[in-house]
Amino acid sequence: MSRTRKKSKAVPVVAVITFLVLALCAGCFLIKPLVIEPQRKALAEADERARAEVEEKNREIMAEYQAALADLESEHTVQVNTAWPEHKTEGWDILDLSGFPLENPTAERMTRADVMNNGMLLVNEWHSRPDDFDESGLVSVTRYFDRAVQASDSNVSMFPVAADALKEAIDTAAAENLTHYMVDEAYRSWDTQNTLFQNRITKLSGKYTGDELIAAAKKEVNYPGTSEYNTGLSFRLRLYDRNDPDVGSPKFSTTAAGRWMNENGWKYGIVFRFPQANWPLEGTMDKSFKTGVSLAMNLYRYVGRGNAAIMHYKDFCLEEYIEYLQEHPHIALFEDGALKYEIYRQYVGEEPSFDVQLTRNARSHVSSLDNMGAVITVFEY
Repeated sequence: MSRTRKKSKAVPVVAVITFLVLALCAGCFLIKPLVIEPQRKALAEADERARAEVEEKNREIMAEYQAALADLESEHTVQVNTAWPEHKTEGWDILDLSGFPLENPTAERMTRADVMNNGMLLVNEWHSRPDDFDESGLVSVTRYFDRAVQASDSNVSMFPVAADALKEAIDTAAAENLTHYMVDEAYRSWDTQNTLFQNRITKLSGKYTGDELIAAAKKEVNYPGTSEYNTGLSFRLRLYDRNDPDVGSPKFSTTAAGRWMNENGWKYGIVFRFPQANWPLEGTMDKSFKTGVSLAMNLYRYVGRGNAAIMHYKDFCLEEYIEYLQEHPHIALFEDGALKYEIYRQYVGEEPSFDVQLTRNARSHVSSLDNMGAVITVFEY
């Protein structure tokens, strides 16, 4: 009887436990739709609202940026002085502004070192390299570009402004499947140039003496300090492929790559330094009477985009261009009616530092010593 009573007491307990278990299971089953899903939905809606707020904020920021950019563009939209001579609205046109001051002027203190090697340093038979010339900024072409530009050896060097311009030109040519450019030679130190000159003197000393010997040597090798190679802004080009020697066989100027460089180099601030009759291109005018060099060589010179554009348009060699700026020290180049470059030549003498006259209207400017007592500043718009 006692066992029966104990058993009967246990039955309600089991039932209660079973009920609780079932209730718990039912609660677990119902918690998702009744609790978790509403919470998840609420979180999703909150996340969507936050995302919408972020996107709206981003749109506001972008709108503010575009407005600021438009304001900046409007600041650089040059209102050409109505007193300037009228310019063409199509093609290229150069205005002589020598009677007009720079618009919205300012000035910047510079030193000779700041502007010595920026592109316009004239070095030739009649103008020796300045005594304060500094070669410390030269870079090895192969190391500077991690061998992305070929050179005859790792000692071939030039200033970065010239190297960067050449790299940009070569990259553009490569996009047109014109490759294999090699810098055959670039900077020569004074000592290297002197060695070459003295070797030439020795070779000719059996035929000439005195001034005749010097003159004969200069016909093929420039006197130290008067060679374009002494600037760090010039370089000789040829084609080379280590796996195909035939690539370099034709004359550089007759190849598609050579013609492209001679026709397009000016767009990157590079000009052919010593033009001669039909060299490097058919129809080229002979400039040896100005340059003093009659040797046919593939020598190129960095002068900067604005200067190269004027030289290309006017068919000037470097000597002619500087003479032109001496007569017209303030000019402007328009392209299809828009002011593209403004060039201003300012005499500074031999002072170690000076105030360079500038305009606030331009997007950018580059000043360069011309080795003729002046600084040439190119303003780009």
